[in-house]
Amino acid sequence: MTGGSTIPTSDVISVEVADHIASVWLDRPEARNAMAPAFWDEFPVIIEALDREADVRVIVVAARGPAFSVGIDLKAFGPMLMGGSGEGSPVTQRRSTYEDARRLQHTFNALGDARKPTIAAVHGYCLGAGVDLITAVDIRLASEDAVFSVRETKIGMVADLGTLQRLPLIVGHAQVAEMAFTGRDFSADEAHELGLVSRVYPNPEELHEAANELAAEIASNSPLAVQGTKAVLNRGRARDVEANLDYVALWNAAFLHSNDFIEGVSSFIQKRPPEFTGE
Repeated sequence: MTGGSTIPTSDVISVEVADHIASVWLDRPEARNAMAPAFWDEFPVIIEALDREADVRVIVVAARGPAFSVGIDLKAFGPMLMGGSGEGSPVTQRRSTYEDARRLQHTFNALGDARKPTIAAVHGYCLGAGVDLITAVDIRLASEDAVFSVRETKIGMVADLGTLQRLPLIVGHAQVAEMAFTGRDFSADEAHELGLVSRVYPNPEELHEAANELAAEIASNSPLAVQGTKAVLNRGRARDVEANLDYVALWNAAFLHSNDFIEGVSSFIQKRPPEFTGE
């Protein structure tokens, strides 16, 4: 990692800082940037450190390899989520699930809470928690090969890391309901029509070049004015987002260990269609 000793290092995230722009790369390409446990701890620490760096004026989040992110690493998290901690009373286990959800929510809240403007450059798959991540940034760009999905209902759970709170503020309630109820894939062109992404580029190379050019244009303006503009834009919606994040964490604390969720994760790991019963 480059960019100074004050920026933490990571095995799954790399950072480059140049010309007032911090490029934060999801860097687990062999796993299509599935978000393993280390990511959730290290990503917010890196974003918060960059937000404190006086030389950084814009943060761009992009990804190495063939995909932006296929979401949470169910191979790593699935067994834990299905079985809970296995310790303590049901009340204790529900409290632990709630606290875990709030901790994971903080990973992406770090982007929304950052004083610096943030940009996501999306190529390839952007699924589940990948959508949670990009809804927390200020501006989203994509390449034509990008594929999006609010995937959680397909594994028997309610999305609880920010999509259901932030995406309706970007594209509208009815559109989010259709995406989230079905869990279907949708293209970069559809994402652009809906307003999820501002622009679409022919390939990842042109996407990353365009993201850097946009970041440079923003960085050339007064940092005080840009950061003030972000603060004013976010002021009205911050409290609603926070209250709804807490609500969904409580909901999943009660229902996350359902038979449907266990079946959804098991079928994903076993690469077979799920058979949901509504229990």
